[in-house]
Amino acid sequence: MATDRPRKVHILSLFQTRLLALSLTTALAAVPAFGRAAPAEPPQPQPLALPASVPAPRDVPFDGTIRLNVDATDLARHIFTVRETVPVPAALAATGGDLTLLYPMWLPGNHSPTGPIDQFGGLAVQAGGAPVEWTRDTVTVSAFHLKVPKGAHALDVRFQLLSPVSPEEGRVVMTPDMLNVQWNALALYPAGYFTRQIMVQADLRLPAGWQYGTALRTHGATGGAVVAFDAVPFNTLVDSPLFAGRYFRRIDLAPGAAVPVTLNLVADKPAELAATDAQIKAHQALVTQAGLLYGAHHYDHYDFLLALTNELGRIGLEHHRSSENSGPRGYFTDWDKTFAARDLLAHEYTHSWNGKYRRPADLWAPDFNTPQRGSGLWVYEGQTQYWGYVLAARSGLMTAPQVIDALAGVAATYDMRQGRTWRPLRDTTNDPVIARRSPLSWRSWQRSEDYYSEGQLVWLDADTLIRKLSGDTRSLDDFARHFFGTDDGSFVTRTYGFDDVVHALNDVQPYDWAAFLHQRLDRTSTHAPLDGFTRAGYRLVYTDKPNDYLTSYAAIRHVTDFSFSLGFMLGKSGSVANVEWGSPAWQAGMTRDQQLVAVNGEAYDPDVLKDAIVAAQASNAAPLTLLMRAGDRYLTLSILYHAGLRYPHLERVAGTPDMLAAILTPRH
Repeated sequence: MATDRPRKVHILSLFQTRLLALSLTTALAAVPAFGRAAPAEPPQPQPLALPASVPAPRDVPFDGTIRLNVDATDLARHIFTVRETVPVPAALAATGGDLTLLYPMWLPGNHSPTGPIDQFGGLAVQAGGAPVEWTRDTVTVSAFHLKVPKGAHALDVRFQLLSPVSPEEGRVVMTPDMLNVQWNALALYPAGYFTRQIMVQADLRLPAGWQYGTALRTHGATGGAVVAFDAVPFNTLVDSPLFAGRYFRRIDLAPGAAVPVTLNLVADKPAELAATDAQIKAHQALVTQAGLLYGAHHYDHYDFLLALTNELGRIGLEHHRSSENSGPRGYFTDWDKTFAARDLLAHEYTHSWNGKYRRPADLWAPDFNTPQRGSGLWVYEGQTQYWGYVLAARSGLMTAPQVIDALAGVAATYDMRQGRTWRPLRDTTNDPVIARRSPLSWRSWQRSEDYYSEGQLVWLDADTLIRKLSGDTRSLDDFARHFFGTDDGSFVTRTYGFDDVVHALNDVQPYDWAAFLHQRLDRTSTHAPLDGFTRAGYRLVYTDKPNDYLTSYAAIRHVTDFSFSLGFMLGKSGSVANVEWGSPAWQAGMTRDQQLVAVNGEAYDPDVLKDAIVAAQASNAAPLTLLMRAGDRYLTLSILYHAGLRYPHLERVAGTPDMLAAILTPRH
């Protein structure tokens, strides 16, 4: 018999009903209808095609000669005004069509795309008085595409170089008393040609009364302060910068020679130009000693450009027949204090042979917008750095003890560089492109352009090994003459690769030079290549006596260096310029760009910190307490350090031949 049971009744709210319906609808939508495919997913994005490439350079002549007019008289605003007349090739004039103008970016000696395109402005183009529209390439932003009208035979191109008004914006190239004209920053050139096939005739308007120095030569003035230069290929123009100034002096460094060499000086103050006869003779001896080293030259004249300044931006840049150099005020007038700046001319002069005449094959390019690669910079810059020191000593620009102190600083710096444990030297040849000399937080760990000075140590190593293996009958001098001293008088660049260097070394002294170089270039290590000092009869030591070269260098750069003790370098007002990775300061937490405010409770100055380091060594107890400012914050660092002040020196090893003395002795 059935019995009735009460039923549970669920009453759904209106909201719950709607929610259930929505859920059912969503679920049903997810189920494909019978016999019908599910809706396709929307298409994924695909990349747009890149714009058409810029015409590749061809080794054919460009029709006509470009006229370049530069006005460099706007000193107050630091503006160069440029007018350029670019001939239109006959075939293009007949039909009209596309022409691309390039702003130079890959500059020889910079080893990276550093053309100041950010300072380029005001571009306007006309043909026959009518405007010609231009479009910047969206990939190659240094390329400007033009539609040339039919029948146009020349383009009138105008723009400005808005050069930096302060160092915060970049390198200052114009001051009230001097300027540095770098033609690559002041000209556009047509794409599709080797730059050696493009002729340019440049005129330059200078402030009234100013004089100038350059490797370019003139065919007379066009009136007033306008200088008209001879027509040259575009690559020669770019390779021939100019210094000009209110206070100027020209000095003959090769009196009576068939091939002239000139020192062109500009300065902030006229008193800075007062070189003595003895100082001039040292610069003349540089020319003599370089000639004896290489046995040939690759210029018809050479012009050193040297600015003695606190205002123009620092520079040391090589060219085939000239070099751009800056030295401190006091270069001549404080001769005994500024010697740390005097290897620069020897370095840049050497580049006429090593870098301009002989060049790594991957650093040569047909124009100034083709990427370069720097795998051979350990020769290009490393050996040049070596000869810069050697020639400075042989000529008397520096004394042998000063150069030996300089080498001690190089040895110590690279021996404690922790980055060498993970990054081989050859990889640093990529740094001009990677870092472009921008500030680095941890330079000693990241490494930078170490192929310069560590490369210098490699070549000292090679020099002393050649001397040892040959019984002191041959040296790296023989390599220099054999490799760089060929084709006397020729300007034509000769390129080379790694195997060419090895072959030339074997010509001088048979040895497994490939293995020697691979070990030093391609392997990581805990120590710098210091075998050259051992063979030369020296060892690296540290004492509390300051290193004279490092003292001179620090005074010129306005820094105080505690790198070899606490592990940091300070700039003006106690700002931290560098901290050595793994050093006591690094372990305590010091970083670049902090400011040292106080030492053990006393306001910072260099002598206060030096006294505190000496006192800590004597007490061997309490740590140093440094009050640091980091932005708007203050922090206290405690550094447990009792080793005292430490400065590097090279100490003679008794009973061994002094190869450094032999290397640094003048040739006759």
